[in-house]
Amino acid sequence: MVSHEAGALHGQAGHRGPEWLTPPADGNALVRALWPANVVKDRDGMLTVAGVTAAALADDFGTPAYVVDEDDFRTRARAFRDAFAGYDVFYAGKAFLCRAVAGWVIEEGLNLDVCTGGELAVAVRAGVPGHRIGFHGNNKSDAELIRALEVGVGRIIVDSFDEIARLSELASRRGARGSVLVRVTAGVEAHTHEYIATAHEDQKFGFSISEGDALEAVRRVAEAPALQLLGLHSHIGSQIFDTSGFEVAARRVLALQLRVRDEFGIELAELNLGGGFGIAYTTQDDPQPPQALADSILDIVTHECRALGLAAPHLSVEPGRAIAGPSTFTLYEVGTVKRVLLDAGTSRLYVSVDGGMSDNIRTALYGADYSCTLASRRSTAAVTLGRVVGKHCEAGDVVVNHEFVAADIGPGDLLAVPGTGAYCRSMASNYNHLPRPAVVAVKEGTARLIVRRETEEDLLSLDVG
Repeated sequence: MVSHEAGALHGQAGHRGPEWLTPPADGNALVRALWPANVVKDRDGMLTVAGVTAAALADDFGTPAYVVDEDDFRTRARAFRDAFAGYDVFYAGKAFLCRAVAGWVIEEGLNLDVCTGGELAVAVRAGVPGHRIGFHGNNKSDAELIRALEVGVGRIIVDSFDEIARLSELASRRGARGSVLVRVTAGVEAHTHEYIATAHEDQKFGFSISEGDALEAVRRVAEAPALQLLGLHSHIGSQIFDTSGFEVAARRVLALQLRVRDEFGIELAELNLGGGFGIAYTTQDDPQPPQALADSILDIVTHECRALGLAAPHLSVEPGRAIAGPSTFTLYEVGTVKRVLLDAGTSRLYVSVDGGMSDNIRTALYGADYSCTLASRRSTAAVTLGRVVGKHCEAGDVVVNHEFVAADIGPGDLLAVPGTGAYCRSMASNYNHLPRPAVVAVKEGTARLIVRRETEEDLLSLDVG
């Protein structure tokens, strides 16, 4: 890898694609594991979701658009609820949150975690009961903590000594009692991108177990009359495909729980092990089903508690992107197509779409891999190595870095990118003053707008001159 001013994507020596990417036997076929359950292609190659065609979605709602298969979303939520029956599953509001989604989450029996006052406001507006909300964040403001107390947030996950002191004072002043989990770092680094691995010591989240800060944090919360100590919280990262990291984390966190019992005489009732379970963005990804994850994690906790002589705590998990991510695809319209000659007589097809890094920053930010498919017709042309890029004035504006696309793809074609339900809309920006796309939910042959497209007037309304 060599450095490049436009980003690591441009520093790769190879140009024929990564080893895991192979030409498909049928360039028109969907890779089933990457798409929501109700997405298919008809005989003409038209992508259809729950009976609604991509062409109809583009006509009615415009492009780019995030398209959610509502039944798929709900099915994934129920799968985690049922797999962890008797425990609590928290949907990650940061993955994607709007009032409709908050309603689905609650209706399917999940809880909701939020990280900011804005996410909390959406939850409250959607009617989410306060006791079913968990409030994360390493730098909660006084206003955010006050709002959490006012709406009766069920779990405030404290992240610093300063926050413990401020929350205690704010709760005492109001005659309230804050229900608290103490976030701890177990020194476990998930096998994932450095920027989304959150349990190693050198990072901003939580109290270190090894340095003794975690035990001190528990003591301070336990001694605060206005705070109720519920238990511990640990999170080892994101886009995780196996449970080996949870085994190490659980052992260290439960060892801390044993110290709390032995030194303070407190039996902690709850343990949130986080989650961050992975999804399939491309054929190289192989996520486990929720039941397999649940069986493994519950076995780990049961075994460690038995070994330590602890009563098993009430468990919570946070699946992260695993619910929203696979349930959504982004629909684009192709603008320009350009073939670029490379060395050794090879070439790459650059396919420009009407969105880009403003609606999916993950490729540029994390080097994330995505797939795509021609969504508006069947192609009889051979496939060719392509790169899907956006319309922004940025060389690193890449949506799909490597994929085989139809060699005859051209202006006006629709192109769909799966796996964009998590973090894409949440992290979307107005770079180059491009309005953010709409979010459309489709169910049983009906498409409805759940987040409207921004307009130029929306952008200009914030500019006070």
